[in-house]
Amino acid sequence: MSVILESVLRLVLAAGLGALVGFQRERENKPAGLRTHTIVCVGACLFCLVSIYGFGKDSDPARIAAQVVTGIGFIGAGTILFLSRQNIVVGLTTAATVWAVAAVGLAAGAGLYVLALAGALIIFGALYIPHRF
Repeated sequence: MSVILESVLRLVLAAGLGALVGFQRERENKPAGLRTHTIVCVGACLFCLVSIYGFGKDSDPARIAAQVVTGIGFIGAGTILFLSRQNIVVGLTTAATVWAVAAVGLAAGAGLYVLALAGALIIFGALYIPHRF
């Protein structure tokens, strides 16, 4: 399989897995839903692909992947609110899902298909199952 075709497959996988998690968040009327999770997952995957294939054999792909982890924290922080009148924090789970979906995207971008799928399913399960009991 050509590098281009496999890269597109990785992006499509990332989109589908991000959408799976985002779909659950959207059904719960959370601020970051289907589009946000899909875009974050695809973006992380694309960063990973660029770091692997874009800078030649002498580059270190882990450097860009590490920056995705740091950068996504800013997006996650924007979804967390402290409501001082009620003394509660909201958006923490949504921030965590955005962060975790970025990891799924990195896994897909690195070609770790089983890990990306397993990660997305575990995240989805952690969000979906507790609400059913």
